[in-house]
Amino acid sequence: MQKKWLVGMAVLAVALFLLPFAPWFKGNDQSEERTVPGNETAGSYNRTMSAKQEKERKMAILRSDMEATALLCTTECAKDFRKLLAQGGDGEGKEKHIRRLMADHPHMVYIRWMTGDRSVARGSVPEPVKDSAETHLNKAETTVKSGKKYVSPTIKDGSVRYVVMGIPDERYQGQGIVGLVKQNVVEAVERHQRRNLRLVPYPANGKYRVKTVKPNSTQQKSVRSGEDNGNASHYRVDEVVVRFERDPSPQQMELIKKEISAVSVRKLGYTYLFRSRSMDAERMIAYFRDRWHPRYVEPHYLYLTNEAVGTDPAIPSDEVPIVPNDALYSQYQWNLPTIETEKGWNLSKGSDDVIVAVLDTGVQRDHPDLQGRLVEGINILDESAYPEDDVGHGTHVAGIIAAAVNNGEGVAGMSWYNKIMPVKVLDENGAGSTYSVAEGIIWATDHGAKVINMSLGNYAQADFLHDAVRYAYDRDVVIVAASGNDNTDRPGYPAAYPEVFAVAATDYNGNRASFSNYGDYIDVAAPGASIASTYPGGQYAALSGTSMASPHVSALAALIRSANPELNNEEVMEIMRTSAIDMGDSGKDIYFGYGQIDVRRALEAAGQSTVSLQRFPLRLADRLQRIVDKYAGTPSRP
Repeated sequence: MQKKWLVGMAVLAVALFLLPFAPWFKGNDQSEERTVPGNETAGSYNRTMSAKQEKERKMAILRSDMEATALLCTTECAKDFRKLLAQGGDGEGKEKHIRRLMADHPHMVYIRWMTGDRSVARGSVPEPVKDSAETHLNKAETTVKSGKKYVSPTIKDGSVRYVVMGIPDERYQGQGIVGLVKQNVVEAVERHQRRNLRLVPYPANGKYRVKTVKPNSTQQKSVRSGEDNGNASHYRVDEVVVRFERDPSPQQMELIKKEISAVSVRKLGYTYLFRSRSMDAERMIAYFRDRWHPRYVEPHYLYLTNEAVGTDPAIPSDEVPIVPNDALYSQYQWNLPTIETEKGWNLSKGSDDVIVAVLDTGVQRDHPDLQGRLVEGINILDESAYPEDDVGHGTHVAGIIAAAVNNGEGVAGMSWYNKIMPVKVLDENGAGSTYSVAEGIIWATDHGAKVINMSLGNYAQADFLHDAVRYAYDRDVVIVAASGNDNTDRPGYPAAYPEVFAVAATDYNGNRASFSNYGDYIDVAAPGASIASTYPGGQYAALSGTSMASPHVSALAALIRSANPELNNEEVMEIMRTSAIDMGDSGKDIYFGYGQIDVRRALEAAGQSTVSLQRFPLRLADRLQRIVDKYAGTPSRP
């Protein structure tokens, strides 16, 4: 029935194409200047950004995403090498283990397992980088034999990047693994983000760590029993909290990052949280006091119970953050703690009854971190084919929502249990027609999706697409869409349709991401800068864009619907608006909407919904009637 309706309406569809956010379709005028909210200069809110300045800022975002992805790649490869070492075995067994690892991870082009004077090797070193790679492989071998890890500088063959890694076997002195890894994921991210951030025309072919100390000091204190804990404080050994008399300029912040070897910098209100790769908290405190004379600088204290977590009924369970053990989580996933996901998980981890449809470029079905996380989907472009991801965008979006949590692997999604329905509506160039997107919306609705995520769009309003959106909305689906990456107030669709929940992007400092579109149609904002997630080839990548912000909101909608299935779609959206943390101008504004989403606050509101309570008797009666109807005529038991 719906198929016929689609075909009938197809003739009314304008010739529009929808692109992932990132990317976003825009005009060719590169000369205009825009007045935008500035996260470029601390303390400023508005400034004029020329097309050149905007391009420079997007290039900086691109470099950041590539660097973060390279770090994700080496971190994950190091973990895989350690797993390989733990398997052990004789020469033949080692070769079998290496062969299996390289089959699962084709980017590992050469591996040598050293055991004393003997070694087992598989793969080969590509001829164009042979001299440089062999030099670093020898350095890696020497370093590993001394018991230390080795990571080479990037080795390039044109645009192809390689890195040599060495991981020592901590059990046996002088043994370990060295290997050459092709960082093709970094190349893919570069290509992807140049299109996503509109740095190139698109589509290209025209087709559519913790330390225990005495209180209020950094003097170390031994804690040998639970009693000792009663007079001790705890803080992160590699972090400090700083409030400056005056916020550093971008140039000063870059200097600070360099001088303390910063791994990350986060801002909350007036304070900054610095994490260093090489300096401990005491050295950082001395550094900031001597060099910057801040209003205060202190350790990043941990507030702990003096008993085992959860044993004191006086301490609310939702005050205790749940920190997953996923390998890349603590170091790279700044986004989830920022929106209070860790505390929100005490209230809801999701439910496999609530399905999230991802209308995108497809999803890699055999990604290790998405196993058991997918339900049946569809390839709208070719219904005989699986909705496989041939771009990377859809797999990344899906991972933000539902990558397996607490499995010791890769990244953590926002939901532990909600499943993803992959609906491929965009082709190998990341482009798709209004028709394919509209058909995807209706198919997902008819097949049980309760939330639809669309990290795609176009600036032209299409009645055909709007009809499909209304179809889903009228059937109680929460529809979430990205606003776009052109730093413009021009409304984009489907985000600007009134039935759709529109999402802007924020960065790790809590500012509006410089690329994020804005306007009075924006409902909320969510993290969208250098977001780590799953990527094709069983790999991981960091991407920026409102495309990355939108799935945070879709995941929150799924968590809310899991916590309180009685809520309808409009109630879910209202909870996400009213529970958001106000940012920018007081109240709703054009840059953040109602503010940045807060998972804990939203889930608390979902459990206390007065609207839902008022409607409970009617819904209970309706459910009872459905049960009666279902079993009407069934013989009763004797």
